[in-house]
Amino acid sequence: MGRSNVETAGPEPRRVLVLQGGGALGAYQAGVFEALSEAGIEPQWLAGISIGAVNAALIAGNPPGRRVERLREFWMLASQGPQIDGPFADSLTLPWVAQINAASAAMFGVPGFFTPRMPPPQFQPQGSPGAISWYDTAPLQATLERLVDFDRLNDGGVRLSVGAVNIETGNFAYFENIDGKRLDARHIMASGALPPGFPPVEIDGAWYWDGGLVSNTPLDFVLQSETAEPLAIFQVDLFPARGSLPRTLAEASDREMDIRFSSRTRLNTDRPLEIHRLKQLARDLIDTLPPELAKGEAARRLAEVAAENAVTVVQLIYRGKPHENGHRDYEFSRATMLHHWQAGVEAARSALGRRDAIMSPAAAGEGSIKVFDGAEETS
Repeated sequence: MGRSNVETAGPEPRRVLVLQGGGALGAYQAGVFEALSEAGIEPQWLAGISIGAVNAALIAGNPPGRRVERLREFWMLASQGPQIDGPFADSLTLPWVAQINAASAAMFGVPGFFTPRMPPPQFQPQGSPGAISWYDTAPLQATLERLVDFDRLNDGGVRLSVGAVNIETGNFAYFENIDGKRLDARHIMASGALPPGFPPVEIDGAWYWDGGLVSNTPLDFVLQSETAEPLAIFQVDLFPARGSLPRTLAEASDREMDIRFSSRTRLNTDRPLEIHRLKQLARDLIDTLPPELAKGEAARRLAEVAAENAVTVVQLIYRGKPHENGHRDYEFSRATMLHHWQAGVEAARSALGRRDAIMSPAAAGEGSIKVFDGAEETS
């Protein structure tokens, strides 16, 4: 897909890719990035949590020409464990096939990602990371250090923000490669250290767990961090809010997972966007004031508070298949991974059918805000 002539409508906004957590569903994010990259849309800022942080590091830590290749290498590695595949690939719509593949990942681990802890946590020294986690994530550290050039990641070319939770304070924290700060594999792993499966990660004397425990999407952080420069934000969500009434226990588990994670995403999406809209209303009100009031201290301070950038948010949401059920975040089979990846490619390509509207929000005026669900503008 070639580049359209959006420059005639004004300068393009800063391109931001927001990636939430979701385990094996993260291959969908990789597919979205592949479509963006083929369209010439390389992110200038990546914000990720959990598996989103892993994908973000693979992108930021490689040159543009190798990013898709590195993503593919990671996901091909992660999807090569024991599984029902090959001639049975056409049967992957059967729930029992997906269940067996997920059980295989739980029992044997995922190549390049995690392995079952031996001895089990019950036999580990009390108070050690091994005593409070079922899996060892040393393979992920080795994979990140092999596939990510952390010197490039920290050279300032692409801003990277990854979220984690301080275990002792319960406070959310973002690690970033700005203002002279450097990120390494520990920061990425901390963002994805989901208990009790994965061990906590120590950084500068503090211990961290998966950022998804507090917020599964970094959109709120992005909107609060940048209020001057226009932004085009591609938010890749892995759990849909809408779904059908479950008919079985497995479907009930699946629907519960969607609601739990998508509700946090909606909260952290709707709240900052509503604040953005209120600021726009405040600016509109100031414009209607008579000159003697518009020049007053109250109006001046209100104008300062209401200053806001132009923002477009494109929501790309993975729509789960009935056979995936509640284990789809740890179903790492090759056929399922390829399905997730291709779904991401197709969703992003469809959204980019509205490229002009997405990539030139600054033309709509200071403080404007647009939200797209895929290619459909919703506000």
